[in-house]
Amino acid sequence: MTRTHHLLIVEAPYYAAIGEELRAGAIEALDAAGATHEILQVPGAFEIPAAIALAAGLHGTQHEILPRRFDGFVALGCVIRGETTHYDYVCGESARGLQDLALRHALAIGFGILTVETGEQAWARALRSKKNKGAEAARAALAMIALRERFATSS
Repeated sequence: MTRTHHLLIVEAPYYAAIGEELRAGAIEALDAAGATHEILQVPGAFEIPAAIALAAGLHGTQHEILPRRFDGFVALGCVIRGETTHYDYVCGESARGLQDLALRHALAIGFGILTVETGEQAWARALRSKKNKGAEAARAALAMIALRERFATSS
């Protein structure tokens, strides 16, 4: 019998309507897979990696092995290019931070942070009737949970 997976959706609702659509897609995908979830909102995409690290129990410099409260994480947000280099820093650092967490701590993370040039591009990716990147990120997190479990049981 397979156990139910419990995930944390970490959402940066800077663009609230786009965030709601991404979240709805993620929740539909998790529900379809029989997974449960909690939702945590943070100020922006830049803060998502730190929030995941805190939720995973990775505070400070000593990383104890704690029981996992969450099997995986779904990172959701949207960054639209503006007139300054702020976009580049936010996009690059949020992606790097999430990848570092996944590699260093074997966290299963679905990347659903849209990095786009325009609002139109964001909607094309967020809408459940179009690219549905929220659902894609949730399914990616579930796939990485399954992969981690596969290799944990084979050793």
